[in-house]
Amino acid sequence: MSTKSIDEQIAERVAKLAPDDKNKVLDFVEALTSSQSHGVPGASWRQFIGSISQDDLDLMEKAIEEDCERVDPNAW
Repeated sequence: MSTKSIDEQIAERVAKLAPDDKNKVLDFVEALTSSQSHGVPGASWRQFIGSISQDDLDLMEKAIEEDCERVDPNAW
């Protein structure tokens, strides 16, 4: 069993990587840390089921269809 800490082992291995691979490791670590600090379990939203009226839902659907489903080829 190694006497080195996990942090030390990770640092040693990462130090040997090519710069592009180090960026991949950084992206992966950032994804792991950001996913832990964001979000709410889906079950906590159950209390809101049925709280939006059908008229409001229809208005929201119409707005999405009219404004969000258009593609502007010059936008990018």
